Amino acid sequence: MAKNLYETLTGAPKPRKRWTPLRIVRCFLLVYLLYFAVGALLPFTLHPGVSAAVQGRFDPAAFRGSDSTDRAALVLDNQDALGLRLQMIAGAEESIILTSFDIRDCESARDIFAALLAASERGVAVRILWDGMSGMLHGRAPVFRALGERDNVEIRFYNEPNFLLPWTFNGRMHDKYLIVDGSLMVLGGRNTFDLFLGDYVPDSQKSHDNDVLVCNTAPTLEHSVIGQVEGYFEKVWDQPDTRPALERTPALRAAAVAAAAGELRARPAYALTPAGLDYEAMTVPVEKATLLTNPTGIFAKEPTLWWQLQQLMEGARDRVYLQTPYAVPSAAMYDGLARVAEKGIPFEMQLNSVAVGDNLVASSDYLTNRSRLLDTGVTVWEWFGDYSSHGKAALIDDLAVVGSYNFDMRSTYLDTEMMLVFYGDAFYDLLEANLMEMEAQCLQVSEEGYLPRAGVEPKTYGPPKSILYPVTQWLSQPFGFLILGSCGEVSRKRWAGGRPAGRPPALFLLPII
Repeated sequence: MAKNLYETLTGAPKPRKRWTPLRIVRCFLLVYLLYFAVGALLPFTLHPGVSAAVQGRFDPAAFRGSDSTDRAALVLDNQDALGLRLQMIAGAEESIILTSFDIRDCESARDIFAALLAASERGVAVRILWDGMSGMLHGRAPVFRALGERDNVEIRFYNEPNFLLPWTFNGRMHDKYLIVDGSLMVLGGRNTFDLFLGDYVPDSQKSHDNDVLVCNTAPTLEHSVIGQVEGYFEKVWDQPDTRPALERTPALRAAAVAAAAGELRARPAYALTPAGLDYEAMTVPVEKATLLTNPTGIFAKEPTLWWQLQQLMEGARDRVYLQTPYAVPSAAMYDGLARVAEKGIPFEMQLNSVAVGDNLVASSDYLTNRSRLLDTGVTVWEWFGDYSSHGKAALIDDLAVVGSYNFDMRSTYLDTEMMLVFYGDAFYDLLEANLMEMEAQCLQVSEEGYLPRAGVEPKTYGPPKSILYPVTQWLSQPFGFLILGSCGEVSRKRWAGGRPAGRPPALFLLPII
């Protein structure tokens, strides 16, 4: 009988492998990792199209009219954004709805939870809808349990990740809004922590953002966009993937939770009294307001919100102006941008420069694909302001759009998203003034570099960005579709290097704020 190589070389029979406990564990881990990878990837590898039903319901004329009972204002300053939320909560009489992608145990969140605790103690019904990833990572802090255990407070996590169900690690809830008594709402891109709210961190750690304050002037919600948002909230709140959380405090944590409740009651926000704000005087009239959203399921979504914005942009006659923190488009989105540019109307996009932006992965992708974005024909403005911009907005002819949607594939195909579309000159003028003020601190991008502009100089970046960009580019090339597409720094000499090859279908295991 022919000997195997081991016997030939050693002159002894090949020993049989024994199933030791360590070997069993290693095999189990290998099988689990394979299962996790397939489960996390497979449900998201194909981008769905937009159904005929959605296309058939779309009517661009429906975004214009004069039947709104709403008034609106932009809230741009971080301290104003926190102060407004606290005043709204302090004045609540019946109900509060807080929905957030990311809540963290920090000073601004403690202010808000202190105000919510006070509201609950005076009988206001409080409901908090929280993305499950953030809830898993940050939601078990005692200050959150101190509120969640109250009878008239209910907290639910949307799609909390489960390591036995790896597909639950994608499909996040990216919505961010506060509704009080069905008559006041603030909605936008701000998460609930110090980067976006208050003045608790240095300016270098803050982020510019857009909120919209909406005030309904009628006794009913029939002609208010707040009613549309409340209906959407109930849909997400009641779906099977949204589950109650923080209802009971474990016995071992009871003392810590009791101490946290005491700390919340000691904060000035707990004792805050309404300042009697005249919300109508703070806002301007709106002729029409419409809510756009993505589907709410946890799997790959029809790109409903992006498709409707795309239709509005393709139907524009005079102007399209986009503001986004970062641009990570799919092939279909690049093609859509090109179709808008082909119309020959002014078409511009404002986004962070990689020196100012705070998202390394998104900036890496933009550096790699900047030429491809320019090839669509859109005029690109890079923000070189004092700190990162997190705003998501658009001007489309006479429509003003603000909300949570980033111009990237995660917001388009994976996450729940919301945008408010406003018709009316007064609010349009507010948003345009803000975008033009920010554009004054931008430089226009060309294939050769930046076009010079008086008073604005391009900023450079050092460590850690200068170290991480090349590393993320090298690491991400085989697996770029797992995060945000290929990452890494390219020099200005490569800006004119032509269109990069198409990337695999997008799955992002690292959600963007």
